[in-house]
Parts: sequence; C-alpha cells; structure tokens
Amino acid sequence: MMRIALLMLTADRGRFIGIVTGVTFAALLITQQMSIFLGLLGRAGAPVQDVRQAQVWVMDPSQSAVDLDGVRPMGATALWRVRGTDGVDWAVEHLRVPIAVSLGDGARRSAMLVGIDADAWVGAPPTLVQGTWEDLRRSDAVIVDEDGATKLWRPNPDGTRRPLAVGDEVEINDHRAVVVGIARSTRAIFFAPPMWTTVERAKTWIPPQRRDVSYIVAGVAAGGDPAAVAAAITARTGLRAVTAPDFSVDSSAFFAANTGVPINFGIAVILGFLVGVAVAGLLFLQFVSENLRYLGALKAMGAENGLLVRMTMLQAVVVGAIGYGLGIGLAALMGHLAGGGTRTLAWEMPPWLLLGTGAAVFLIVLVAALLGVRRVITLEPAVVFRG
Repeated sequence: MMRIALLMLTADRGRFIGIVTGVTFAALLITQQMSIFLGLLGRAGAPVQDVRQAQVWVMDPSQSAVDLDGVRPMGATALWRVRGTDGVDWAVEHLRVPIAVSLGDGARRSAMLVGIDADAWVGAPPTLVQGTWEDLRRSDAVIVDEDGATKLWRPNPDGTRRPLAVGDEVEINDHRAVVVGIARSTRAIFFAPPMWTTVERAKTWIPPQRRDVSYIVAGVAAGGDPAAVAAAITARTGLRAVTAPDFSVDSSAFFAANTGVPINFGIAVILGFLVGVAVAGLLFLQFVSENLRYLGALKAMGAENGLLVRMTMLQAVVVGAIGYGLGIGLAALMGHLAGGGTRTLAWEMPPWLLLGTGAAVFLIVLVAALLGVRRVITLEPAVVFRG
C-alpha cells in the first residue's frame, strides 16, 4: 500500500514538482537568511576572536561590547591592579581607537587604530601577508589590514586606484605613518578597517587624555579557571572582567539587540516559512482532493482510516525530505559561490541550523498533510461511484 501511495504522489509530475519546489524554497530561504544572520553576529565579536592569546578582557564597567563609541577608557593604574590579582599570569594594554586617515590626496577615511604589546605582540592577528611584526619597531611604522588596504586606496597618476602597499605614507591625526606590512584579520562587522602599531606609538598619535587605556587583556596562570580569575579581577578592581568567549558573545548579543538586523532577517525567515506552507499546503490539498476517488476505492475495499492516513503522511514526508535536501543543498551552494566561509560573505551554517531548518520543513509538511488527512478521514467510500 505504501508503494501505491508513492505511485499516486509521482503520477502527476507537474504537481509533484510544484509541491517539492514550495518546500525547497522555504528550506532555502530559511537556511540562507539564518546563515547570513549568524555570520553577521559572529563578525560582531571578530576583534575579540583575533586576540587569541587573551583569556580575559578587562574594561570600564560601562562597556558591554567591543568597539563601542563613547566608551570611557581606564586609567594607567588599572593595568597594575589587574597584574596584581591572584591567578593572572600576564596582562598588557590593548588599545582600540577610531581615527581618520589622511591619504595625501585630500581624502580622509575612517579606520580603527589598534595598539598592541610590542614585547610578545599580544593582540596581533595570526596571519601576516607581507612584512614582520618586528617591523613595527621601526619609526612611524604601521601594519594595515588586507581588506583595509583596498578601502584606504591611493590614486594612480592615470586616475585609477590601487590599494595601500608597503612603503606608502599616510597621516594619522597629523602624524606621519609608514606602512611596513599587510596583515589578514577576521573581517569585523563595522566598516573601519584596523591598522596596527605599538601601544606606545598609538598613544602619541591620539589626543592626550588622562584615561587612555581602552582594554586590558590577560592570560591565566597554568591550571587556572579564566571565569574565576575574571571574577577575582572584578572584585579586586571594580572593573568589568570577562572571559574572551563571553566578551565575544556579549558583543554579538549587543549587536543583535541594538540594531534592526534581527527583525529584517526574522521577517525573511517567517516569509519563507509562510510561502512553504501556502504553496506546499495548497498543492498537497489539491493533490489529495484529486485522488479522493482512488482513496475512496481503497476505503470501499476495506482499507481503514489509519492506513489511508499513513499513506497520506508518507507522501508528505517524502515531499518534505526531498525539498529539505534540495533546499539546504542550494543554500550551501549559493553561500559557497558568494564567498561563504571566506572573508567576503558573512556566512555560518552550524549543524543546529540544519536541524532547525529540518524541524521547520517537517512542520510545513505536517500542516500540509493535516489539510489532506482531514479530507481522507471524512471521505465516504461512495465517492468512487459518483460521476
């Protein structure tokens, strides 16, 4: 009987393809939009993720996420208080200040000046495309991000553009800076590209102020618990100290809670679900209606309602499985072709998203099946004898 149910499902290929297409589109839209959304949330914490040596981040209590405007810096004594906390193995300053870069042609573009420790290079991204971190010890040296080099472009004599290159000079707050290297960092959600130099030099390039410590990053002594050490730092200094993973999550959560991005992506996901229900549900109901005569014949021959319901549910599950597979496959292919998994497109497709999409697709086919099951249960066998 189950084989008969599948033959009934595929007999009208046009309608079968239409039902599968509705489910496929829903799975595609849900997976694609959620993958981009998760990718954007991940990029909100990218500056934290790139400081891979740090286990604990310390900041002013007013700060809830990385790279927020108007955050109050800490005083210089904060570093020594953090270093004096039990469980702290090492602690250094990590400076992050928005700046305007003058490119010599009258253009000024935004960037993020990142001051890193000049002894162990804590805070430097892991990949250097050109140059070495030791080059930062040269006079007025700065290393620019690979993507930032294309955004901070220079004009050629023929009017074309070229990215910043090693040896180029720029101005940062009227101070000369020389590009000595190109680095590759995790692309952040904000536009301003990072430019790295030493903490000491960065402080000479920004307006002087009494409080000039943006962050303190710290490592935990061997065998220590980063969460416990962060709590000890907060208790001892009154500053906000959190583990690096928690600070990355906090930054993503702040972005999600304070922008309209979740609403926009949520609307797209809901629309995908509703379209799937509408298309698959209506076409499946029409499919059941046109096969009532055959179902009535089976019922007249003694088939019980339970068997007919199982046949209808099997048809819905087959449609859902095919549509789900095609949908997530197309979403993965589109993400790959658009640069997903690279630095071009914000894209994350974790396993739980595939499970969530599967649950949504199952709900779509369940609604579609219930619409058809109702007709099957109330079916009179005499329908087979009508005109």
